[in-house]
Amino acid sequence: MKDFIKVAKALSDPNRVKIVKMLQHKRMCVCEIRALLQIAQPSVSKHLKILENAGLASSEKEGLWVNYHLADGSSSPYAASLLGNLKHWLSDDPEIACMIAKLPAISREDICKV
Repeated sequence: MKDFIKVAKALSDPNRVKIVKMLQHKRMCVCEIRALLQIAQPSVSKHLKILENAGLASSEKEGLWVNYHLADGSSSPYAASLLGNLKHWLSDDPEIACMIAKLPAISREDICKV
């Protein structure tokens, strides 16, 4: 039951649900997520850590960047099930749809001026 509660709590915050929905479309760094959510970088990092601990997200370092992506669900059957269902949920939510529409315009190079 402990693993289920960890996944459920990870998805109990609207910003973490938004992050999962973003990561369904592309790998992202903290600065890109921060730009879309309009919240502080430490808050984004904390949300990502919670998602990683629940088995919902993973990260890998690539040069200067740490890229976050959805986990494959292998660490938890609860995470796998919810990630699978979330692909079909909330696509008609106006806030989610608006955020997803902005994804192509988000560029880490422009945000960080690298």
